[in-house]
Parts: sequence; C-alpha cells; structure tokens
Amino acid sequence: MKQLLNTLYVTTQNAYLARENETVVVRVEHETRLRVPIHTLGGIVCFGLVSCSPPLMELCGERNVAISFLSERGRFYARVQGPVSGNVLLRREQYRRADDLEASAEIARAVVAAKVANCRTVLLRGVRDHPDANSAALTSAADALAHVLNALREPMPLDAVRGREGEAARLYFSVWDHLITAQKEDFFFHDRNRRPPLDNANALLSFLYTLLTHDMAAALEAVGLDPAVGFLHRDRPGRPGLALDMIEELRPGLADRLVLSLVNRQQVKGKGFVKSESGGVVMDDATRKEVLVAYQNRKQEEIQHPFLGEKIAIGLLPHAQALLMARHLRGDLDGYPPFFWK
Repeated sequence: MKQLLNTLYVTTQNAYLARENETVVVRVEHETRLRVPIHTLGGIVCFGLVSCSPPLMELCGERNVAISFLSERGRFYARVQGPVSGNVLLRREQYRRADDLEASAEIARAVVAAKVANCRTVLLRGVRDHPDANSAALTSAADALAHVLNALREPMPLDAVRGREGEAARLYFSVWDHLITAQKEDFFFHDRNRRPPLDNANALLSFLYTLLTHDMAAALEAVGLDPAVGFLHRDRPGRPGLALDMIEELRPGLADRLVLSLVNRQQVKGKGFVKSESGGVVMDDATRKEVLVAYQNRKQEEIQHPFLGEKIAIGLLPHAQALLMARHLRGDLDGYPPFFWK
C-alpha cells in the first residue's frame, strides 16, 4: 500500500514558496518560516494570497506533488500538476464507461449505496453516543435511510440513482442539527447551504469537503484516472466529477464526523467565524489552522478496510478507493467496491 505522505497547508497571507535543492521553503516578508523536504510531501495547498516560484513548481511536477490554490475560505481555484500518469488505455475505458449511461448507473449506484449506509452509521452513532439528543428523530431518519438503501440493491437508471441520492441527503441533513450537542447558539444546522456557506456549521462542512476533494483528485491522478470525468456527477467544465463521485462515500465518516467532534468537544468556537458583507461565513486564521491540524491528525488514524482486509491510515482511503476504481475499469474486478464505515 502507498505510504501516507504529509500535506503542506499554507494559510499565512503573502507567503512565498520557493525551492532550495530538494526542499520546499516557506518565506514571509523575506524571512524563512519553514523548510520541508519534498520527499515527505504528497501535496501542497495554498489558501488566499500565497505564491510559488517556477523552480518549485518544476520540482513538484517532477515528484508528483500537486499544488492546489484555494481562496481563504477554501473555495477551489486551480491545481498545478505534473505530467499525466497512468495508462492511456485506462483513461479511454473510463471515458467509454462515462458515455454509457447504464454502466455509469451501476458505478453510481454502488457509490450512492455506500454514502447512504455511511450517513446512516453517523446517525446511529449519534443515537448511541448521545441518547438524549432527540434519539427518536435520528432513529426515524436512520430507518428511512435503510429503506433507501434497500431500494438501491436493484439496478435502476442513472436519474433514479440521483433521485435516491437526493432523497437520502434530505433525510440525513433534516436531522443533522440533533447531532450537534454543544455550543448550539453558535453552531446550528437548518439546511445544507454553500457558495457561500451561510452559517458556522456549513462553513466547516464546505471547508473539509474541499480538502477531501483535493485529496481524492490527487489520488485519482496518481492511479492514472481523470478526476474530471465522473459517473454520478456528469461533465461540467472546471468540475472534478469523478473526485466528487468518490468523496460521496467518504464524506460522512471523514468530514461530517470530524465537524461534529470539533464542535461538540469545543475545539472550535463561534468567535472564530466571521460573516462577510455578502452574507457568507468564513473562518479566521486561527480556526482554520485548528481544523487543518485536526484533519491531518484524523488522517493518521488507522482503520480496517472491509474489502482489502488490512489496516490502513484513514488518509490513504482516497488512494485505496481510486486504486479499486482503476482495477474495476481495467476489468480486474466485476464491480466497484465502495467503502463502508463501521
């Protein structure tokens, strides 16, 4: 299995990233703040006004270290990637499957089934850990998700899969506020909103979803797949469709539960969020760093992969699932095995 490498997150505004031999150097106002050997990095994520030297981009391209540029609030702008890796025949098969609506529906159905099951796991865990947190509503929503999951056992057209996914999302998020058991004045959840997020909880969710999308896109590139061509998310210029497909099954366990942990354990506070003139909510620098540290720590934890039958770091889940998707498209696996959280 691939080694879990670090991701360098740069949030300091006006920082400049440069190359010194085989090392990434972070400078702020001409003062060196950090040196990181390139061989320890799997990616670099720059937030806001952060720039990189061309020699550093060359080094990252040679070492397959993707550089992503995001706004301060976490909106994706662009990614600098080295030469495309992988077998061109694999990508051509990916494109053929994406053009075949029946084949797309089968892959999408597997992804959505795992997403629904994992959302249900989050709700049931909330009932178990917080029995006083309106358990009846959470249990009822979990039961309804079980019916959606059962319906997904049978083949169906792609539009029907999308319909089931939308139904499950509405059920899940309709009771998500009950999972927040602390700081209710500052962290509440009425509905899922984004671009921009309108409350603190949605700001956290959107930020972590962006980080997870970055990790998944990099993993897909690494195994030779095109992150832009998905099966559930159809083609749209500038949208990483396949990366968005494959984070669906990982979002409940990796992002949603991390948000709940940060809020319920009061690792983040309401004072760390600011509402902009447009009505969107953004995190301040200290809160963003707190979330990034928590995300990195979460990625270091190990989990038993149900299909591979071995323990891997959670941060390697995007790579493991990308590898399984590539194996399915090559014909080594009859179907794509999505990840089910336990």
